[in-house]
Amino acid sequence: MNTDDIISAVRGFMPPFATSMGMAVDHLHDGLPVIAFDYGPQVMGRPGFLHGGAMSGLLEIAAVAALRVTLGSDEGSVKIKPVNITINFMRGGREARTYALGEVTRIGRRVANVEAKAWQDDPAKPIATVFMNFLLSQPS
Repeated sequence: MNTDDIISAVRGFMPPFATSMGMAVDHLHDGLPVIAFDYGPQVMGRPGFLHGGAMSGLLEIAAVAALRVTLGSDEGSVKIKPVNITINFMRGGREARTYALGEVTRIGRRVANVEAKAWQDDPAKPIATVFMNFLLSQPS
């Protein structure tokens, strides 16, 4: 898939909550979409900081986007269902643009493991990470 195809595919599966929070593909990194949103009232927690649920949602969308892109042409023939999620909050997100990138760490016939991290200024200093396990099945 080329860059435009990947961005179009990710837009196609973005749920309404993601678009209402302003999530969009910012750019690609090694062929995987980097999802981002800007700070605003829709993602605000305590004054001056991101809400934990907003960070969690961003990480989930980045993980799903990475899995869908990795599945590629099989994407339409495979149903994915999250079965386990572990989120690590490392520091408070501030009033800044926030990015997240997912990476498929293992993919089998029935299970996929995906890791995603969120950052603001420096990808080497994540503000949160997520580990997700997905069940892969054929649609009925």
